[in-house]
Amino acid sequence: MKKEEVPQDKGLLESAQTKELTYAVDENGEYTTELSSGWDPKTIALSNAIKDIEERVANAKERVEKNKTSPIEYYMELHKMDLPILSSYVGLWQWRVKRHFKPKNFQKLNQKTLQKYADVFDISIEELKHIS
Repeated sequence: MKKEEVPQDKGLLESAQTKELTYAVDENGEYTTELSSGWDPKTIALSNAIKDIEERVANAKERVEKNKTSPIEYYMELHKMDLPILSSYVGLWQWRVKRHFKPKNFQKLNQKTLQKYADVFDISIEELKHIS
């Protein structure tokens, strides 16, 4: 895209008084950088993704409150992680982390394992056990 064609649509970046660095071709045909305040299709896609994440967090919180899953799943969603990411951060196999999603297995976790999860989510063990 040419330098003068870099989108400057109103979007999330503009409301945050931020600009995004993009690459464009200048009048000499050389690649250069240009600041963009946003692009409508990208803004819509990001808004949809954020809405989806918020729904997943709310769903996980509801499942914790109904004792259908453990707080680990809620915090995983809240921190925008998936099972492979979380398991790599805590240093456990995915199947073990998935077992910890079950409330009865979560209740049996020792302090060391709980501390691993708390460290990953940057919270205390007490916060891990009781979501707000």
